[in-house]
Amino acid sequence: MTATVPPPRHATGPLPVLRLTRDEDGERLGALLWRAGPGWRMVSSAVLGGGIGARSWVLNAQVSHGYRRTDPDRHLAQLAAGAGLRGAGVGLMTAADVARHGRGHDGGVGAFATAGLGVRGWAAAPVPGTAGPGRPGTVNIVAAVPVALTDAALVNAVATATEAKVQALLDAGYDCSGTPTDAVCVAARAPGDGEGEVHAFAGPRSLWGARLARAVHAAVHASARAAGERPDYPDYPDYPAARD
Repeated sequence: MTATVPPPRHATGPLPVLRLTRDEDGERLGALLWRAGPGWRMVSSAVLGGGIGARSWVLNAQVSHGYRRTDPDRHLAQLAAGAGLRGAGVGLMTAADVARHGRGHDGGVGAFATAGLGVRGWAAAPVPGTAGPGRPGTVNIVAAVPVALTDAALVNAVATATEAKVQALLDAGYDCSGTPTDAVCVAARAPGDGEGEVHAFAGPRSLWGARLARAVHAAVHASARAAGERPDYPDYPDYPAARD
């Protein structure tokens, strides 16, 4: 992969994102990379590096719309190695154009999102589930909170980010809660890393949860509008991308 901007450092306010490109099977594809560095814990539903633990990078890689590989974790690991990434990280995958990502920040919390909304619906729809992974499409969300969170607060942060995602999609004119393959990653500083208090709450009315919700809402709303697949809602005002 080749980079198009200088590599960023730790997140402070707007989440610093590195744009990457690669040629794969005759197609030019992009990726978004956050080099978080040491001192971060992340919670994620990603196929690579999911769960809760210390992670030092996040890669959101674009793949073709006809993606058929059955080993996305291995593929993402190969892409990460090709980008020079080492150690534990999080790898997400999307068929959306990552160049049309949305960004948001609020009070020190940063977020970015990519939206592929061609296959969307409601989570509690009366349809059968599947045992395997769905095709890449997805609303992928990456957010960073610059304080330490307990394990419970990290899980709470995922719920808060998901609520904000649904609100943003509705506000952007989509009658849905998301896609069948949405993924999320929330990062927080590691306890004992000189960040002071370890926060036990990240719900939408907590100090950091509220900031997280607004940052994620801005990122998802912007990415949904930029995807070019939204209905025509000309009277809806643009949501502010930042509230710092």
